[in-house]
Parts: sequence; structure tokens; C-alpha cells
Amino acid sequence: MTTTFAATVLGTPDPPALADFYRALLGWQEVEREPGWVRLRAPGQERPGLSFQRETDHTPPVWPPRPHTQQMQAHLDIQVDDLETETERARALGATVEEHQPQERVRVMRDPHGHLFCLFLPGA
Repeated sequence: MTTTFAATVLGTPDPPALADFYRALLGWQEVEREPGWVRLRAPGQERPGLSFQRETDHTPPVWPPRPHTQQMQAHLDIQVDDLETETERARALGATVEEHQPQERVRVMRDPHGHLFCLFLPGA
């Protein structure tokens, strides 16, 4: 038996809208769209991909984490060449910058539906 990591799936109330955000942020292609589901992939690669499924009751995590609150289960790390330029580009696409920033070469952000992701410089 062969196993291969195929995708990360984010739950969201609006899969097409969130897929559009990440498509623009990453420069990836949409390869599948069904009611309640959208899948993206990097140009020239089938896998791994990034998918979005409808979760009408999605609750964004609290950052930084605090006891008895919605905890972050996972986040995306996205390597960039220029942290400030890419942070501003992500903001222009609809992301927000978190107040708490634990590392200098990393920028903790939220996508338009509240998922946390990090932009980071090589070596961070």
C-alpha cells in the first residue's frame, strides 16, 4: 500500500470566496468546484492541494490561545521573499494582521474567514 499526503482542507461558510482568496494569494489554480466544495492546486502539480468545504458553523480560533476558547487545530505556513510586501498584498486581498506576533521573521495573519496563517521568510 502506498500513502501520499494529498491536501489540506479548510472549513468555511463560503468555500468559493475563501478559495478565491487563496487562489490569488498563492497563484494556484482552481481544479474542482462543486456545491460546498472547491479544490486548488499549484500550477503543474496535482498534489498536494488546498481544498475548502462548507461548514456553516465554522468558529475561528482565538489567537494567541487562551484556556476555554476555540483553539487553533492547524494553520498554513507560506514562505515569502519579502515579508512586508507580501503582508500588504495579503491585506489588500482581505487578510488581517494579528496584533500578537511571536517572531520577527514571521507574520501571523487571518484570512477573510478567520483561519490563521503565517507568512515567513526563509530561515525563520
